Amino acid sequence: MSHKKELLEIYGALLACFGHRGWWPGAESPFEVVIGALLAQNVAWANAKQAVDNLKAAGLMSPEKLYAAHAEEIAPLIRPSRFYNMKTIKIKDFMRFFNDEYDLDMGGMAREEPGVLRKKLLGVKGLGKETADTILCYACDMPVFVVDAYTKRIFARYGIISPGAEYDEIQAVFMSNLPEDVVLYNDFHAQIVHLGNAVCKTDPVCDRCPLCRTCDRRRD
Repeated sequence: MSHKKELLEIYGALLACFGHRGWWPGAESPFEVVIGALLAQNVAWANAKQAVDNLKAAGLMSPEKLYAAHAEEIAPLIRPSRFYNMKTIKIKDFMRFFNDEYDLDMGGMAREEPGVLRKKLLGVKGLGKETADTILCYACDMPVFVVDAYTKRIFARYGIISPGAEYDEIQAVFMSNLPEDVVLYNDFHAQIVHLGNAVCKTDPVCDRCPLCRTCDRRRD
């Protein structure tokens, strides 16, 4: 079943309501996006941002500096992101991969073929599909649609996907129905995050939702 017209209408309604989201939030470099994506796992963005800011204040937000830093130096700086010891290991594992595969060069990583890079990223311990696709889309400007918990919640309620749909199935709905456009994928996902965080919550505020008139699960 085609959802092309429906998805474009949803994006248009979100854009008209919320404006362009300008993601990735606050990032000064593609490398910062990568580290932010790792730190944002299982935590609110505000917590991840504080950890990012700590790394920047310590002068570690560069590939060379972070690669050389010891775990004992990184861990206390990223404590606000929760699970900081585990995330320190993930950062060190990623940095070893980044050095071995791309000589700490974001440009080199961004020139990789998307499918090849995705497979390599998924081979790094601690990087799941959402984090890998976030790196592809937001750090490397590749047309890969990111799926997260907000995407599942909103589009299951709307009736486009089933509540039990898996990551790849949901991603395919978007990528097979939308133009292959990294700018569109970037902002559409950012719109979804804003809607899920501010309106379509666990307990939704349907009267504030720009999609309420066409949503299958709207509250009357």
